[in-house]
Amino acid sequence: MSEVVVIEFDAPEALAIYNAVNRLLGVDPSSGSGDWPAPLTSHVAGESGDKLIVVEVWESRTVQEEFMRSRLGPAFQEANVPQPTRVEWFTLAGEMHRH
Repeated sequence: MSEVVVIEFDAPEALAIYNAVNRLLGVDPSSGSGDWPAPLTSHVAGESGDKLIVVEVWESRTVQEEFMRSRLGPAFQEANVPQPTRVEWFTLAGEMHRH
């Protein structure tokens, strides 16, 4: 069953940090292009000043944790990403996409 992760950050220039991490990963959230991991089925981010929230749907928590170890963690380190203020997991209860 799919899992939802909510990750929140509160840091000066949070949006700039988010954009830097995306460049390091080779992904473009505005177009959906790039080297997105196959087990990631949905990614949404929002910002308000120094706050940033990312909500993702993964095939499983295990595959997200592997992505964190192999790609996202190193990108966080390179971009000097601060520790998130919140990381919370949920079981997917519903999903809708409009294109």
